Amino acid sequence: MSFRDLHRPGEPFLLPNAWDYGSAAALAAQGFPAIGTTSLGVAAVYGKPDAAGATRAETIELAESITDLGVMITVDVEGGFSDDPAEVSDLVASLAALGVAGVNLEDGRPDGTLRPIELHQRIIEAAMGHGVFVNARTDTCWLRTGDTLERVRAYGHADGIFVPGLRDLGEIAQVAASTPLPLNVLYQPGGPTPARLAEAGVARVSTGSLLYRAALQGALATALGIQGRPAPQIPTYAETTALLP
Repeated sequence: MSFRDLHRPGEPFLLPNAWDYGSAAALAAQGFPAIGTTSLGVAAVYGKPDAAGATRAETIELAESITDLGVMITVDVEGGFSDDPAEVSDLVASLAALGVAGVNLEDGRPDGTLRPIELHQRIIEAAMGHGVFVNARTDTCWLRTGDTLERVRAYGHADGIFVPGLRDLGEIAQVAASTPLPLNVLYQPGGPTPARLAEAGVARVSTGSLLYRAALQGALATALGIQGRPAPQIPTYAETTALLP
């Protein structure tokens, strides 16, 4: 089965996201057919800011190290680490040469704005043609700006669509119905279950930074527990990024 074949609307597969070799190896050992990387986790490992285009080399290094695990790997490359389509094309080509099955390309920018639609369309086009599954991510819900359906339709030349932050089942179903591409959403604790997401037409459910943040919570709970102190909650994305440079 190819990575593309895993994407079946109405029968979503769970894509767990790793942040280093150990986490990827542990997930692979549990039988997940595909594993993604998380940009927040990679940034945190190296003490760099997330979603700021600062971890290109580290992302490639991680991808190279985990492609030997016997599972399909898709890589979070933020916005491609460049606004130059040619540079994004070179990046995706280099990842393809390592055996990577897919990439995520987001339109959100560090300043809270969205990349212009036409430019992100060119970025997506540059990533195509290298034999990897290009998942076009729009951060309209994440950043609370822009028109989600407009962006989803504009990125219809990609292989898949990713809209993190979608939580309402009616909105999820509307987005899924608006595109022929498989829809990827982010799993959110307390949000819709995978079964309900399946009913809404979702094809892929990612964990994003959740596993990394849960690992932080586990480590803190163990350390604090030794002192008899209460365990903390899983830190939010904002709380985690506040720890980074």
